[in-house]
Amino acid sequence: MPIARPIQPEDASPEVKAVFDDIMATRKTDWINDFWKVLAHHPPTLKRTWESLKQVMAPGTALDPLTKEMIYLAVSITNGCEYCIASHTAAARAKGMTEAMLGELIGVIGMANETNALVTAYQVEVDERFRQAP
Repeated sequence: MPIARPIQPEDASPEVKAVFDDIMATRKTDWINDFWKVLAHHPPTLKRTWESLKQVMAPGTALDPLTKEMIYLAVSITNGCEYCIASHTAAARAKGMTEAMLGELIGVIGMANETNALVTAYQVEVDERFRQAP
């Protein structure tokens, strides 16, 4: 059960409304999802989180927007965040992720989690070759 109800845009303070407006303008939408509406209970966290996310998820010089969404989705799956899995699956699909790409991504996530668990359980030391700079 949620510990806070979403704050609707019409009930938002001017400070929160400004962040909501920036979210809608940046995303070219007329909708604010519940994650942001719940964070609106603490405007400094809302603003800081939005500014950081906006910067990190902006098109980069090395990673394209779809790759960033798929990385975000992979971490969300590994962390078990149902909300983030749903929102970033939708965002990745909107940026061109196909069902085949999703299936392959989930396969990689599953394998990485399995091998990470085995390495952790066996406490395998890192090979010296992997420590050397390329």
